[in-house]
Amino acid sequence: MAIEVSVVSTHKELRKFIHLPAEIHKGHKTWLPNIYMDEWNFFNPQKNHAFSFSDTLLLLASKNGKVVGRIMGIINRRYNELSKEKNARWGYLECYDDQEVAHALLSAVENWAKEKGMVKIIGPYGFSDKDPQGLLIEGFDYSPLISSACNFPYLVDIVINEGYTKEVDCMVYKFRLTDQLPEIYQRISKRIFSQNGFEVIEFKKRKDFKPYIIPILSLMNETYSHLYGYLPMDEKEMNDFAKRYMSIVDPRFVKAVRLGNRILAFMIALPHMSAGIQKSKGHLFPFGIFQILRAAKKTQQLDLMLGAVHPDYQGLGIEVLMALKLFDSMTASGFKEIEIHLMLETNTKVLAEMKHADAKLHKRFRVFQKSLD
Repeated sequence: MAIEVSVVSTHKELRKFIHLPAEIHKGHKTWLPNIYMDEWNFFNPQKNHAFSFSDTLLLLASKNGKVVGRIMGIINRRYNELSKEKNARWGYLECYDDQEVAHALLSAVENWAKEKGMVKIIGPYGFSDKDPQGLLIEGFDYSPLISSACNFPYLVDIVINEGYTKEVDCMVYKFRLTDQLPEIYQRISKRIFSQNGFEVIEFKKRKDFKPYIIPILSLMNETYSHLYGYLPMDEKEMNDFAKRYMSIVDPRFVKAVRLGNRILAFMIALPHMSAGIQKSKGHLFPFGIFQILRAAKKTQQLDLMLGAVHPDYQGLGIEVLMALKLFDSMTASGFKEIEIHLMLETNTKVLAEMKHADAKLHKRFRVFQKSLD
């Protein structure tokens, strides 16, 4: 049966693109839908600033008139210029267990990238590392986190069959509060407080946290700039990022460290709300928002989404200060465990901390690559 690949160019076609995953993942118990309101904003060049510095291609694959697959091609011109690369990306690949459909979609993006002078393609990857990245390759039975991939195992085999090999892995760890942190952490905390004058900032209301958003995201630019795939955010992107997530931030689980008026480090965690998003099926209205908030109140798991320590102050134990304060807040609020979001396998400092804390490897995601020469 012939496979037709077409460019998404109308509102109706974009609707099919956005809603296709729900059809493919029917019956997939651990699948987490995206919030559709966010999806419409994300794929709208008028609302997503990343389109302004990227070439993009959205494709649908059809068989016998039925949409059976989708993919997005991205060339992030700004990132390529900064990193001196000629790389394209594919992301948001969804299809049934059908190698021919995947081949048609991936080949179309690869050919598009070659025509634009690219020599390598990676995926799955979005505009930046703040979008979902990689395919899940370990941990299929566990509850997913927001902003992370949620795929069937067959998709990994399909991508490998298309000639893709490993580019880099990202890991997720889990730590239970019943586990004891090594005593050395307590000693480090006391030493830092007494010798350096660092101050841990805690928040009770979102309005108290709001003035710190831009300083925190600016710190991300300073801290993450050397990490794979990271593209520094400009002020518009910072504001867009803040608007996207501010409504779900629980200020109790935001910690920062300052020295004088300077922010040196931060951690941002969220109550695990995946069960509520699954119940809402990605719709906030009329009742979805209440299902999500109810799940956030009932959960005993916290998800650590972001964290950074300024490069000049790493290795001093500042992250220990924040972690101990975060664990205190978790205990006071009845949380039992924390899942620590995607960490690059190349981030040896953070991985060493996971080992010292005896955190357990929970999930693994893989970004793939292929030469276009």
